[in-house]
Amino acid sequence: MKTTQIINLKSPRSGNYVPNQFRIKTPKGEFYQSYNSKIIFICYDTGNIYLDQKFWNYSNTTSRYRNQFLKLTTAETKNLIASGVIQLIDLN
Repeated sequence: MKTTQIINLKSPRSGNYVPNQFRIKTPKGEFYQSYNSKIIFICYDTGNIYLDQKFWNYSNTTSRYRNQFLKLTTAETKNLIASGVIQLIDLN
């Protein structure tokens, strides 16, 4: 992939596209963005997962779509942060 692709996420309940919740595919990796804040970056080269230290658990909506994006629960995400598998950094 040589270009950036922006895709609205879909609601798991209705299957409709959700405004302000995006998957952004770049040549280097994928982001999950909620409104104007990048929440997740997954690096293609390393497979490393990075969450924004300030916004990763900002609201119920952010958490719902973060969980959908990562295919993890909030508890699983917290455990992976604690174990160092997922790193908290400044993505914004």
